[in-house]
Amino acid sequence: MKAQDGNMRFEAPLYTVAEAARFLGVPTSTLTTWAKGYVRRPPGRREVRGAPIITSVDAPRNLPVIPFIGLAEGMVLAAFRRAGVSLQHIREAVGILTREIGIEHALASRSLYTDGAVILFDYADTEHEGELAGLTEVVRRQRVFAPVVREYLKRIEYATDGWAVRLTSPATERHIVVADPTRAFGQPIFIHGASRVEDVLDRWKAGDPLAEVAEDFGVPFEDVEDVLRVALPVAA
Repeated sequence: MKAQDGNMRFEAPLYTVAEAARFLGVPTSTLTTWAKGYVRRPPGRREVRGAPIITSVDAPRNLPVIPFIGLAEGMVLAAFRRAGVSLQHIREAVGILTREIGIEHALASRSLYTDGAVILFDYADTEHEGELAGLTEVVRRQRVFAPVVREYLKRIEYATDGWAVRLTSPATERHIVVADPTRAFGQPIFIHGASRVEDVLDRWKAGDPLAEVAEDFGVPFEDVEDVLRVALPVAA
């Protein structure tokens, strides 16, 4: 099964690596590895290469490279990372899910939400993979994702075509900021007030009092405060 050809969610680069990292609450270096892959040259050993594991496009430095669907894929990887899974096992999990679900962009698919836990649970049980086993659990005899992963997946909304269409940023505990490709050209906006996060923070950076900025944009003061706490790049 293929994603819809020509769908802008899959093709249009909307976010730089740094912007996507801030939205997801992960280090920029981590997001770079997910989007661009890596090359490591340990002294006296063979070169090691890792392929990208989220959707991105080629673009000049500091220009957007990640489409909306890549951001959705990154949301799932951020959940796996939060659950304590290493990059090596994250790559393994992505390979398993892509193969078993059998569609492109499996991480951004509703099928991950409905079938992913069973797939990973069965694999971890068979292969005795300790880290992957930590992604799932059994609740009332049902195989489900672990709580931290479920919390992230609840922040993904899916369209009728089965792929992600709206994301709520996991960078803040409360649901404050969303990314929706049909609004503000996909740029993160506040749920309450619908203003672009960048516009609000730019006013504050220009020296305007925070309370005044929040009032002018119609955004709750506490929402702006919470976003400011995570607005700077996450440390590597």
